[in-house]
Amino acid sequence: MRVGIVGQKDNERAAATVAAIAGHLDDLGVDLAVDEVTTEQAGRDWPADAPPLSAVATPVDAMSETDLVVSVGGDGTFLFAARGAESTPIVGINLGEVGFLNAVPPDEAVAAVEREVAEYRERGAVTTRDMPRLRASGEGWELPPALNEVVVQGPRRGHGGGASVTVSVDGSVYTNGHADGVLVATPTGSTAYNLSERGPLVHPDVSGFVVNEMSGDESMPPLVIGTEATVTVEVENADGGFVVSDGRVREPVETPATVTVERADQPVRIAGPPLDFFAALSKLG
Repeated sequence: MRVGIVGQKDNERAAATVAAIAGHLDDLGVDLAVDEVTTEQAGRDWPADAPPLSAVATPVDAMSETDLVVSVGGDGTFLFAARGAESTPIVGINLGEVGFLNAVPPDEAVAAVEREVAEYRERGAVTTRDMPRLRASGEGWELPPALNEVVVQGPRRGHGGGASVTVSVDGSVYTNGHADGVLVATPTGSTAYNLSERGPLVHPDVSGFVVNEMSGDESMPPLVIGTEATVTVEVENADGGFVVSDGRVREPVETPATVTVERADQPVRIAGPPLDFFAALSKLG
């Protein structure tokens, strides 16, 4: 079995937790693949009897070649790991404040990962639950799948920076007018950017996406749609714009532009114990 580990950048606690997990996995005879960024900061805590960091350093994009990925950090680290993991199961160790994606507390990290290894060796797989992702595309481009949200916006937020947008769902116009942008969120992403834009919270068990207009002049309320629906956003009357996946990867577009947002073929597969959604919500205040 080969396990990949991705730690939060510039976080000493994450580096120490990564080293502890790696040392225990090595004792269990598990092959290691540690994200290259993580290896740069884990040296001080790295077990002397474990393989050298140089021997296990792995680009995050290659985490899909492992059997399990362990994310150590906050939700941002999980999103970063998920892009490289593709369909490989991920278990999240929570070092953040809220942690909607990471269900394992740091003091249970080693034991939780050991349980996943034992299950894999017994069954040839680990138990997972799927979380849908969104795919954004346009003329000649496609962004990496988003676990939280896709944002289609004008050149900048605020006065004078928006655009004229027309939002259609399965070919029927839902809203049009001037807005800073349009956000399409998964249930996972409903607690992130969508919430700051006054969108609804969506329980993880609900099969739906949120369409949320951002600071529209005459905006419609946020809309929850089925996960098989296709959202089309037409952007006009602006000096360019951007499409952003999970707040990290952006694609500049020239207007007029048409952006399609729909369910990605490949979900994120989450391993480990289930998250207590309502306990995580209580930390938002």
